[in-house]
Amino acid sequence: METLLYAAELVREDGAYKLVVQDVVRDTVQVTPVPESAVAKLPVFLSVLSSKLGAASARGLW
Repeated sequence: METLLYAAELVREDGAYKLVVQDVVRDTVQVTPVPESAVAKLPVFLSVLSSKLGAASARGLW
């Protein structure tokens, strides 16, 4: 059984990016600005993270 702990969204508003992370367990939300350069690198970051996690990503957890 899966239990959602966090939900994250990357949002663009008026040309600026922000990361919105909801802690579902504690019912809190954090918002932080994200530079466009970091947004452009996000696919590479996720790929590296998946490769480092190995078996977890192979099981479809990512």
